[in-house]
Amino acid sequence: MNRRFVLVIFVMVASFTTITIAQGQEGFPTDNDVNDIAKKLYCPVCPNTPLDVCETKACQDWREQISVQLSDGWSEDQIIDYFVLQYGERVLAEPERGGFTSLLWLLPVIAVLVGLVVVWQALRSWRSARLIEMQPVPSQPEVSPETLAKIEKELRKLA
Repeated sequence: MNRRFVLVIFVMVASFTTITIAQGQEGFPTDNDVNDIAKKLYCPVCPNTPLDVCETKACQDWREQISVQLSDGWSEDQIIDYFVLQYGERVLAEPERGGFTSLLWLLPVIAVLVGLVVVWQALRSWRSARLIEMQPVPSQPEVSPETLAKIEKELRKLA
């Protein structure tokens, strides 16, 4: 009797496991699949809030919509394009790299390059100013022996 009971339990567990695996293979998207796409989108209603962490009803509906679109076979790019068409480029977590928005990607690089040039110029000017200060100043001017002899001769005449 114990063996039959164990066998029945084993068969039941195996059948539930098989059903779960079969459902996972049918293409139902997981929460991770949905959140991978939602991380790339911002909530159109809440300012500066990624769609994957926003708790509003609208964002829950949009995550559900992403899940349905994934189960219908939509690709990630198609889903993102759909949201951009519906709500504009402001829903993108990372702006498109093209046209005017390419300036957003180039501006930090340009700022760093300009900063490096300014620092280089400042260091160069400080170094040249330091070299000027460090040049030895002669303590006595060098006078030739002939000139000294002339000066002594003139001083003797005056005395």
